[in-house]
Amino acid sequence: MQTRKIFGISLSLIIINMAAIMERADENLLPSVYKEVSEAFSAGPSDLGYLTFIRNFIQGLASPIAGGGAIATVMAGHHFWGIPGWRFAFMVMAALSCLIAFLVHAFVADPRRRTTTNHDTSQALFRDEVMDKGNANSVSLWVESWQAMKAVTRVPTFQYIVLQGIVGSLPWTALVFLTLWFELIGFDHNSSAALVGIFATGCALGSFVGGIIADQMSRLYPNSGRIMCAQFCAFMGIPFSWFLLRVIPQSVSSYSTYAATLFLMGLTISWCATATNGPMFAEVVPVKHRTMIYAFDRAFEVSFSSFAAPVVGILAEKMYGYDPKSVDPVVGSGREALALSRGLFSMMAVPFGLCGLFYTPLYWNFGHDRENARIATAKETEMI
Repeated sequence: MQTRKIFGISLSLIIINMAAIMERADENLLPSVYKEVSEAFSAGPSDLGYLTFIRNFIQGLASPIAGGGAIATVMAGHHFWGIPGWRFAFMVMAALSCLIAFLVHAFVADPRRRTTTNHDTSQALFRDEVMDKGNANSVSLWVESWQAMKAVTRVPTFQYIVLQGIVGSLPWTALVFLTLWFELIGFDHNSSAALVGIFATGCALGSFVGGIIADQMSRLYPNSGRIMCAQFCAFMGIPFSWFLLRVIPQSVSSYSTYAATLFLMGLTISWCATATNGPMFAEVVPVKHRTMIYAFDRAFEVSFSSFAAPVVGILAEKMYGYDPKSVDPVVGSGREALALSRGLFSMMAVPFGLCGLFYTPLYWNFGHDRENARIATAKETEMI
């Protein structure tokens, strides 16, 4: 299939990015309407946490196989053709997901397919190849990938990155309660959505800025620059979590302070994936099996970090006195907001600290593992 372009940009690239956006929007859909789901089903934070746990756990397990929270929050306050907004948001997400799936099927070009000037001939050759070799190649690919996976899991750099990822993902999973917390404080749907959007904007910019800084640091300190960036990012989560959840007065009058804190927090705690984990993985993982191994890493991280959501709910209810029946549907509840913030802080400050500490052994292992991977790749190239 010939790759099409729109304004000089690959159509495949556009659609793949749309699919990534839809995946992120789907992840944030349920947390964005926690308040409405809680009211509709008389569910407390622990129940909502279990819902998120199940969703994330299944997503994590599906990662090796599969290779607009803000908008939903705004919609939750309205009705569309007699349908509650939070229900309608799920319907819209399902419809858009089907549309993206169709666009991927119809227009995204697989770069692995051989292309010829005759499109029909190309498709016929590809189908014949799949019919003749598909089953055998599929089995051998899985066996080879499994062997590579076992080899990579013995690499210390891989082990520590996965370990820090499991712990470091806990605060991000706990943050699914952020929208509900703002609404409990008394913010309306639009204000809550705006605050979450500001945090998301900070995270997006932070990922970009962190990548640039880490690239410069890696040139100055090839074996430790990216590790230093990751530890700075992880440890910054502790003071920001403390200031956001424990220091700022939990009142609608603190909107500006919340907005500034969330933006700066997102700007500084979102570096790890782009600045450190991805680039370091690329240097110690075989290119041929990189996608499969990345998927297994995602499965480990997402599946284990899913426990954070129900733990936050349990802490809020059992230890800090959160009572779902005391929540006013219109103005929220200051007492419940305080209880939820304590549960959130417990699942953010400690994991952020441990995440930073788990990067430390990489100072001694990364350079050695990278050199071993380079030598192995060179030997494979010589054999070819």
